[in-house]
Order: sequence, then C-alpha cells, then structure tokens
Amino acid sequence: MADLLWDDVKSFFDPDLMGSLPDVLVPETSMEDWQAALDLVGASGWMCQYSEGETVLPVPRAGAVLSRPADAECPELRVWPTADVLAIFRFYSVEEIDFDVDLRELQGQERLDMFCGFLTAIGRRLGKPVVMYSEGGAHSHPVIGFDVESDQVVLLAEPLVR
Repeated sequence: MADLLWDDVKSFFDPDLMGSLPDVLVPETSMEDWQAALDLVGASGWMCQYSEGETVLPVPRAGAVLSRPADAECPELRVWPTADVLAIFRFYSVEEIDFDVDLRELQGQERLDMFCGFLTAIGRRLGKPVVMYSEGGAHSHPVIGFDVESDQVVLLAEPLVR
C-alpha cells in the first residue's frame, strides 16, 4: 500500500503552487549522519555524480567535503533514484542534510511512490525524519515527510485547494 495517495497530495507537487524545487532536509544531523547518507547512496545502486564547481570528482568521505573552507564553492552530489528523477544534495552544513528535487519529475502515483521510497530509505538509514517544504518556504511548515515512529511518509499539512 502507498504511503500517500496522489489525489491527497498533488497540490504539494504542483510547481505553480509550491515552486518547482522544494526544499527537502534531514534536521539535526552530524558528520556520521552525512557519512551514512553517502554510504546509502553508494550501496543503493542509485546513479550519482559529485562535483565541486565544474569539476566532477569521486564521492569523498563526509569529513573531507564538510571541512572545506567557508569561502570554497559549495559542492553538490547529484543522485538519480531512478533514471528520470534527480535529487541534488548540497553540503551547506554538518547540522542539516539538504537536497532539492524537481516537482515536474514527481507527477502521478508511481513517481510519488518512488519519492516516498527514497525519503524512507534515507530516514531509515539515519533514524531521522526527512521533511519537504515548499520552495523557499518556512521550515516551520513542512508539507510531507518520513516519520520515524510510523516508519512511513506522512502528510504534515493540509493539502492546498486550488
């Protein structure tokens, strides 16, 4: 059974309402959490590409990438949970794992199920919630997220009516 039903959450996946690149994050993380996330990407079979600016490099250890000088360009890790869905992780801080997805790639029940599976894999590996907010939205108002206690992705806000 699906964690969420498309008809119940489709307003949260409408790029015109939410912005096309919602913020997804794991709050209150540590260097060990970042490394666990990188290990998950490596073990999952998901295609990925790490880059610093225009330079593509092998995926480093979390400690190496997160100890870069503050004025260094922010590296990113592009992860494709499926061939046509991209999540871009940015290494802004140790305390929060931050990534974007493109809502235009997450339309319909099948894509929603895949996305919920991706959030669940991350949340289970880290034992932490994974939450999605509208693009540039207040981090006090998540819309959906992986809930550790229920071990599934749940609705965290009332769907928008259009």
